[in-house]
Amino acid sequence: MRSAAGNGSPSPPDENEARPALKTVTLQKEIPCPYNADVAILGGGITGVCAACASARTGAKTVLVERFAVTGGNLTTGGVGAFCGESGGQGEIFDEIVQGLDAFGAVAPYKPYPKGDARIFDHEILAVVLQELLLREKVTLFLHSRFIDICGKERRITHAVICGKSGLQAIRAKQFVDCTGEAEVARAAGFETMKGRPKDGLQLPMSLMFFVRDVKEEAAKAQVPEGWFGKIAAKQDLPMTSLWPNGPGSHALKLKIPGFDSSQTRGLTEAEIQARRRMMEVLDYYQRVEKKPWRMDHCSPQIGIREGQRVVGDYLLKLADLRAGRAFPDAIARGVFYLDGHDPTNDKRTYILPKEDRWVPPYQIPFRSLVARDGDNLFMAGRCFSAEQLALSSARVSTTCAMMGQAAGMAAALAADRDCASREVDGKEMNALVQSKGAVLDL
Repeated sequence: MRSAAGNGSPSPPDENEARPALKTVTLQKEIPCPYNADVAILGGGITGVCAACASARTGAKTVLVERFAVTGGNLTTGGVGAFCGESGGQGEIFDEIVQGLDAFGAVAPYKPYPKGDARIFDHEILAVVLQELLLREKVTLFLHSRFIDICGKERRITHAVICGKSGLQAIRAKQFVDCTGEAEVARAAGFETMKGRPKDGLQLPMSLMFFVRDVKEEAAKAQVPEGWFGKIAAKQDLPMTSLWPNGPGSHALKLKIPGFDSSQTRGLTEAEIQARRRMMEVLDYYQRVEKKPWRMDHCSPQIGIREGQRVVGDYLLKLADLRAGRAFPDAIARGVFYLDGHDPTNDKRTYILPKEDRWVPPYQIPFRSLVARDGDNLFMAGRCFSAEQLALSSARVSTTCAMMGQAAGMAAALAADRDCASREVDGKEMNALVQSKGAVLDL
């Protein structure tokens, strides 16, 4: 090998060429533990926010860890500005979130489901509302902080290891709640998880939100240069594209991005790349072919994940439970949304089930589906709770996740106060408690 200077002298040997790549490395170092909590909640989406507020409201010392600058997850950083499903009777925490949005004039009027199956709100205002609600409840927030690993022994977690600008830190807690959406805490603990559909592991497709603004006709022109991306010639060649309102003079577009594994670093990386390529192709089509007076405004900084990995719990919520509108004595949440399972094999508006099979009656979610089967102090809520894929396709919507979050936060606080295992919290007690806090569970 010649040196870059080209003077004929040999370059130093490349260590990667000289030795085979190592399969693993060992890291051993002392990590500061700056905070002891009763309850540590990992993941600050709508589920984690409701869990943290519900926990703190009991008096429990509560920590919430979120990897972005704001909480809210898909609803804020993901740009999804709509509450799907039933937005009334989801519990007092969610009610206060909606009240906060309403105070800013940032949420559409209430309509009961199914007449109102997507209640529009301003996702930028939501980030502010959630922040202030968490601070009001004295939740200790760690923003720009990523969950890394756990410390523990056998079935019990003792610390959550996180990484932010201060480097690696550990948080000690009595109880933990996995609200990562990806079962990251359970996976780190070695607890059993599941993902995708049974026959091939394919997950519900992801979606990307991007935003355009109306401009005067003389300012409307193509933005995508020739040769950078593919061309979409006709409407039927578009991927599944949904147009959402986004305030005066602005529109949000949602693109279906199937075929990637969101639970793997490489898969999620490739999904983000593909999503932004498709975004530019779709933008080019609307500007060039349909002559829309749109200019690119911004794109959500993360792709929206419908299904990552789920934690195996003490009960697995089944599709049959939803179809039967099943009630449970330990119910802590109610779902109503249809089976929104998009076909993972193509990017068109196709579903796993035919339209006539997608409706389900109101159904209940049992407390046991929020208790990690393999652990003694781990709850989970949101889209990583214990459910079959098609059951998840309904229960994953933000309103139902908020109900689950509130229940998990209260249960974790109870378990911490009583110094008991997660499953020793009585499910019937939780059923009564969530209803006393505004959750409507009637079928």
